[in-house]
Amino acid sequence: RIAAALDRAFAEAGDSPDKGRRAIVIVRHGRILAERYAPGIGPDTRLLSWSMAKSVTNALIGLLVAEWQLALHGPAPVPAWAAPEDPRHAVSIDMLLRQSSGQPFGSANSGLDRATRMLFQEVDMAGYAAAARFKGRPGAQWSYTDGNYAILSGILRDRLGGAQGVADFARRHLFAPAGMASALQEFDLSGAPMGATHVYATARDWARFGLLYLNDGRAGGRQVLPQGWAAYSARPTAVADQGYGAGFWTNRGNSRGARLRRCLGMPQGSYFASGHSGQTLLILPEQDMVLVSLGFSTAPDALSTARAALLVRDILGPQFAPEEGSAAMMLQRCQVAIGA
Repeated sequence: RIAAALDRAFAEAGDSPDKGRRAIVIVRHGRILAERYAPGIGPDTRLLSWSMAKSVTNALIGLLVAEWQLALHGPAPVPAWAAPEDPRHAVSIDMLLRQSSGQPFGSANSGLDRATRMLFQEVDMAGYAAAARFKGRPGAQWSYTDGNYAILSGILRDRLGGAQGVADFARRHLFAPAGMASALQEFDLSGAPMGATHVYATARDWARFGLLYLNDGRAGGRQVLPQGWAAYSARPTAVADQGYGAGFWTNRGNSRGARLRRCLGMPQGSYFASGHSGQTLLILPEQDMVLVSLGFSTAPDALSTARAALLVRDILGPQFAPEEGSAAMMLQRCQVAIGA
């Protein structure tokens, strides 16, 4: 059944060169259950995270919270917001992680929008994102944007002493304990990590990152992330109707996004890191499983998520009602079913 599921996954994504999966790794009960790679890709190939990097930023912030260097719910330590009369002074680390700060850039990725300018033109991405005029009352509305995670990356830079300090801290306290020997971060010219978009690692090391959250922050017999940080990350954000936690998308709760993904086949307790072009790292606590699917796709993100859900259905078997037909057909049926 698993071999057939992998056959279907690679065949469905391979209808044109830019829609192919590059790697799938499935880990269950702590062991690799199955893995497969596209031609030219292998277990030692580092692959780009795109927005899965936000989940790595979540982990680094969690480590600083555990060391009492950052407070989740007080004012975020952004110098430009220090004045109490500044409306942004009320923005917390928690709001930045949960995309509910009011940061206005959005996620159009059109090449002409402000988020794209930040990524490709700005020397100091955090400074550019923090200088924006925010929308609404902090915490009152949800908007997915790289700007929030650029600001968090600037906080990491300021707390840890620039690019070298961040890289050393990440290696010593996150990547090495988790066994992620291949992991690499990119930095902007101000020394801040590009924590919204740019982390590289092998598919197996992305699976190791997922295991860290599956096991409540433990790896190699030690508590790496704060105990309970995984549950915090997967907890739904009240104002996020698309089903978002803190640095992860979540299938818990009753948001429209969570209901759609559960219809597609993602179990109710699961949550996931997701990146542009078809990157998915799905954590399934009730199944004691982590699934990594990486690729290069121009398909909409919703279809990439549906493809990952179809793979989950095929692997877990009849109790999760495997669907006949393509991921696109399944997505359309579920959108109709929940009124999306």
